[in-house]
Amino acid sequence: MKSRSRARVAALQALFELDLTDHLIGEVLEARVLEHDLDSKQLEFARVLVTGVRQNTDRLDKLISEHAPEWPLDQVAVVDRNILRIALWEVAFYQLTPLKVGINEAVELAKLFGTDSSPRFVNGVLGSLAENLTSIIQSTKDTGV
Repeated sequence: MKSRSRARVAALQALFELDLTDHLIGEVLEARVLEHDLDSKQLEFARVLVTGVRQNTDRLDKLISEHAPEWPLDQVAVVDRNILRIALWEVAFYQLTPLKVGINEAVELAKLFGTDSSPRFVNGVLGSLAENLTSIIQSTKDTGV
């Protein structure tokens, strides 16, 4: 597994745990680092992902809801919701991950951790978001995020 892919796995698992518990981010990340034996660059990328997603969760959820209105976010599986958040944050907020890479990595995470229908669902929602990526990126600048 590629270096950044391993960091994304750790970040997804951390975000999943943080969604379901009141654990502290630092403790959760530390546990994932030990579990996945991440090096310093992988740890930093996982930390950037988790922190970025957590700081922008409300905005990410709003964007996802706007572009996938037939799927109320509170009814989307926790793992799928966090995969979408990570991918959207990477391509629209972080902007250092190319769109195709973000989508491909998200689909791979969905294959590993989601249900049989997760990869298709994640790909569909991200495809809808991709069609509107320019306006989404502009909206992140307009809000100072």
